[in-house]
Amino acid sequence: MDLNADLGEGFGSWRLGDDHALLDLISSANVACGFHAGDAATMHRVCAGAAERGVAVGAQVGYRDLAGFGRRHIAYDFAELRDETIYQLGALDAFCRLYRTRVRYLKPHGALYHAAARDESQAAALVAAISGYDHELPVLCQPGTVLAQLAAGAGLRVVAEGFADRNYLPNGTLVPRSSPDALVTDPEQVAVRAVRMAVERTLVAVDGTVVPAPVESICLHGDTPGAVRCAELVRAALIDAGVTPTPFA
Repeated sequence: MDLNADLGEGFGSWRLGDDHALLDLISSANVACGFHAGDAATMHRVCAGAAERGVAVGAQVGYRDLAGFGRRHIAYDFAELRDETIYQLGALDAFCRLYRTRVRYLKPHGALYHAAARDESQAAALVAAISGYDHELPVLCQPGTVLAQLAAGAGLRVVAEGFADRNYLPNGTLVPRSSPDALVTDPEQVAVRAVRMAVERTLVAVDGTVVPAPVESICLHGDTPGAVRCAELVRAALIDAGVTPTPFA
C-alpha cells in the first residue's frame, strides 16, 4: 500500500506543514507546482529530499489560485487547463531531473480534484495533458470518478486513492470541506481508518455506512493539524498490520 501526502505547499517565506518530517514517513509525495501553492525554491527542496529518501514525486497540479490555495472552483477553457497542467508538470520534472529522477504520477489538487471527478471537460483536459506529456504517468484520483473513467479510456494507469484524514458520505464521496466534520483530526482514529482501508478495503462513512474502498494509495494532508503525528501512527499501524508503505509508481 502506498502512503502519500501533499507537500511543498509553502510559498516564499511562508511555510505550511513539515515537509522534512513527512518525507521520512511516506512513500509518495504530491508536490505543489507553483499554481495553488509552492515556488521554485520549495519544489527544489522537496525534490531533493524525496530523491535522498527514495520517495516517489508526483505533480500535484492545481488552479492558478495562490490566494485561495486552489480550493475555489474556476471555470477553465479546455485548452487553457490542458496547457497549464503541462506547464506545472514540466516545472516540477525539471527539479526532479537535477537528482536523476522524474515525476512519477499526477494528482489534481483541491477544487480541481473535485471538479475533475464530475466535470468531463476539466477531466479531459487533465487526461490530454498527461497523454501529451508522458503517457506512462499514472493518475492518482478517487475511484469511479469521471477523471478515472476518462483516464482509463485513454489507456492511462489509474491509481485509486483513499483519504485517512477525511470523512466520507455514504455514496463514497468526501464530506465537503465547508462542513465542520470534513476532517478527521484524531491521529489514532486516522491510523485505524488507514489500516481498515489497507486490510479490509472498506471505510466507514459519517452515518456508519460501510463503503467499499478498493484503493492502492492512502492520502494524508500535509496541512492537517498534527499531520506528522498522524503519519507516524499510520505508518506504524500499517507495518503492524503487515502492510509495508511502498510507492505505487
